[in-house]
Amino acid sequence: MELKRVVVTGLGALTPIGNTKEEYWEGLISGKSGAAPITYYDTEKFKTKFACELKNFNATDFLDRKEARKMDKFAQYAMVAADEAIADAKIDLEAVNKLRVGVIWGAGIGGLETFQQEVLNFADGDGTPRFNPFFIPKMIADIAPANISIKYGFMGPNYTTVSACASSANAMFDALNSIRLGHCDVIVTGGSEAAVTIAGMGGFNAMHALSTRNESPETASRPFDATRDGFVLGEGAGALVLEEYEHAKARGAKIYAEFLGGGLSSDAHHMTAPHPDGIGVIAVMKNCLENAGLNPEDVHHINTHGTSTPLGDVAELKAISEVFGDHAKHININSTKSMTGHLLGAAGAIEAISTIMAIEHGIVPPTINHEVVDENIDPELNLTLNKAQKRDIKVAMSNTFGFGGHNACVLFKKLD
Repeated sequence: MELKRVVVTGLGALTPIGNTKEEYWEGLISGKSGAAPITYYDTEKFKTKFACELKNFNATDFLDRKEARKMDKFAQYAMVAADEAIADAKIDLEAVNKLRVGVIWGAGIGGLETFQQEVLNFADGDGTPRFNPFFIPKMIADIAPANISIKYGFMGPNYTTVSACASSANAMFDALNSIRLGHCDVIVTGGSEAAVTIAGMGGFNAMHALSTRNESPETASRPFDATRDGFVLGEGAGALVLEEYEHAKARGAKIYAEFLGGGLSSDAHHMTAPHPDGIGVIAVMKNCLENAGLNPEDVHHINTHGTSTPLGDVAELKAISEVFGDHAKHININSTKSMTGHLLGAAGAIEAISTIMAIEHGIVPPTINHEVVDENIDPELNLTLNKAQKRDIKVAMSNTFGFGGHNACVLFKKLD
């Protein structure tokens, strides 16, 4: 069976450094930090008092007030990003066969704020279980793609992938394969997360996973820097419209890039810590290259998982050196989490969008906040430090890894 080609025809982004894909891109290439003191709740007793929140976002600017009230933030974010991507793709919603249009979405946690609030309300009451009738529909992780499909009438495959921080990369790979195999013509995919909450921050603090650089939040996310002390939590959503190539060509769609392949693997090592030798990461990048039918020397740019954790950054870069050999020093490597923070289940989607736009514009966004060289990192690697770099990019890869050892990798190519 000959696999069909898959291309990207629409993008939508809602991030801590920009509420549209254009604003997001401008924030990336300018080296903008999205980290700031948390405004959602009183942080006095918390170890970490900052995060990468969305800025100047009001859901009712985009969604009907009544409908917005029925959604947790993570689902609101999904709707806004998906709306932008669908509009960007310029699909004729009257002419498209909606039975062959799906929505495959990623969320690592789902409606955490909704769950938190309902439990707190119950605890403050008299013991009578008076729960909001929308509690369950707002909380469940699959409700984001459900809402998108309901709004647009898309009747193809509809579900959520959950693999912690690899969730949206998993969703994109599933979407790729669904179109490749001829099951769909179009799929809206991506991911969303809204975990900047009391429970989210408290839980990650208890794991010692978050940076506590409270005196300088904007410099706290510092992948590859010797003084990094943990990741910065972010929130938002990224959406991509994937389309079968001939279907897109027939309607004259703008094509951002070809989605050439992906890979999956497991560390099979630890609940939260990466394998120190990066064996799962080595496997996932090799799987991705094989799936795309490419050699290591074909890759020009890698957007790393690069969370700014002491163990993870080193393990990933060692894995890149292992897979790409001498060619690794000729690749523009970066971590856009230095600007956006870590969007958990939405990370793969917004980083794939960065990767695609780097191909489109011929610019690699920087890894900001780098000050102190880590002696455990190969100094010959080009980590695109502190300033964007121009580069004619034909092929680019994006890595995303999740707690539990879930590894996902996606690869895009400039259309010939």
